[in-house]
Amino acid sequence: MKSITIFDKAGAFAENKDVARDIRIKEIIPALDRGEDVTLDFDGVDAATQSFIHALISDILRKRGIKALDSISFKSCNITVRKIIEIVVEYMSEGMA
Repeated sequence: MKSITIFDKAGAFAENKDVARDIRIKEIIPALDRGEDVTLDFDGVDAATQSFIHALISDILRKRGIKALDSISFKSCNITVRKIIEIVVEYMSEGMA
């Protein structure tokens, strides 16, 4: 199990797409390639932009399919962050149908 604390990398307002891309490329994908489950811990993150979440997970969903979410969990998300994640996942799901 790989746990990634988003606050440590992006702060209370997760908006930097480059940071999200780096997390995806350097941490999420290698962990998934090793067969590990990944927990994205949003504790302390007050808000995130749709572009941040999109950069964080959409490429993974595009390449691995929606089933990739079976190996990715989202922890300590407030309602605002949770809604943004849901929007991105729904958008990606529609694109795969």
